[in-house]
Amino acid sequence: MQLARRIDKVPPYLFAEIDKKKKDALARGVDIINLGIGDPDQPTPAFVVDALREHAGNPKTHRYPDYEGSPEFRQAMAQWYEKRFGVRLDPNKEAMTLIGSKEGLAHLIWAFVDPGDYTLIPDPAYPVYKTHTLLAGGTPYPMPLLPENGFLPDFGTIPEEVWRRAKIMFLNYPNNPTAAVADKEFYREAVALARKYDLLLAHDAAYAEMTFDGFVAPSVLEIPGAKDVAIEFYSFSKPFNMTGWRIAAALGNAQAVAALGIIKTNTDSGQFTAVQWAALEAFRHDPENFFGQMNRLYQGRRDVVIDGLNSLGWRLPKTKGTFYVWIPVPPGHTSASFTAELLDRAGVIVVPGTGYGEKGEGFVRIALTVPEARLREAVDRIRPFITL
Repeated sequence: MQLARRIDKVPPYLFAEIDKKKKDALARGVDIINLGIGDPDQPTPAFVVDALREHAGNPKTHRYPDYEGSPEFRQAMAQWYEKRFGVRLDPNKEAMTLIGSKEGLAHLIWAFVDPGDYTLIPDPAYPVYKTHTLLAGGTPYPMPLLPENGFLPDFGTIPEEVWRRAKIMFLNYPNNPTAAVADKEFYREAVALARKYDLLLAHDAAYAEMTFDGFVAPSVLEIPGAKDVAIEFYSFSKPFNMTGWRIAAALGNAQAVAALGIIKTNTDSGQFTAVQWAALEAFRHDPENFFGQMNRLYQGRRDVVIDGLNSLGWRLPKTKGTFYVWIPVPPGHTSASFTAELLDRAGVIVVPGTGYGEKGEGFVRIALTVPEARLREAVDRIRPFITL
């Protein structure tokens, strides 16, 4: 049989490759400390689990869900955005339920990108933006995220021709993998450029609730006029420890939401209604308090890792968002060689920066998704063979 040529453009999915290496090491009897995939180790809140049990027992939820999501879930998202960000949304036109934000981000590309169109992709970035641009026949144009710019793209370096050919600009703050954050002034510039060049600004806000040291992440939709050009993806996966539940929302520009809906109605049949009701419960049980508890946990872990690595010779600043630490590799190493050495010599799994793009070379990503004791052990395992 012969595969479609588009498959040749797509590299192996990063985390699938890491999982294979982990299994190989475990088969050799290695005690692995896995700081790879960003999957929360804490349980989903009990009130969400209890709500799923209740609603899954209702036969009315067993039928096909509404394609655009249940009215109650979309209304809850609109209410949360008004409370959290001061943003008013029409739940009927400016909100849509997703089966996780990953599928929404991917399907958005198919709704907007024709062969030959450009998308503006952060580099490094979550791989889905680039891979689905390639699958759709588009051209991903990298926006380098460099340490000297605070891991924000320098919009002034993008050629005029690229701006005019671009259909979508992807942004993601707090950022995966760099853990950088962005303020409203940055979003104002991004919105102005999207308006100037008539392109869609797609903001992946998966980590919007995961912030530290008093920083509060804004929504791009807070910027005046943003709804004319922007769509935002809000996920329950990380802030509510619900990665396996696959529930998120697309919010903002009504035309973009409707276009995304055309792809989705011809691809999937929506998220299980009982899951939507359970997620809705997350907003009814003092979410700010829950976020505060989780962020104190991750901030403690962040301090263990950054203080520990700085004691080995790194000079890492304290991150203000996500549950990642983005660290430069020691002299003489590439991202791949340092990743391999950590696994082979220390039994510690990290993610090579090159898995997120060319500008990820020279870095690895650590996920703070194991207890503090294991993080301290990981630093101790690294200590004997690090020279900076």
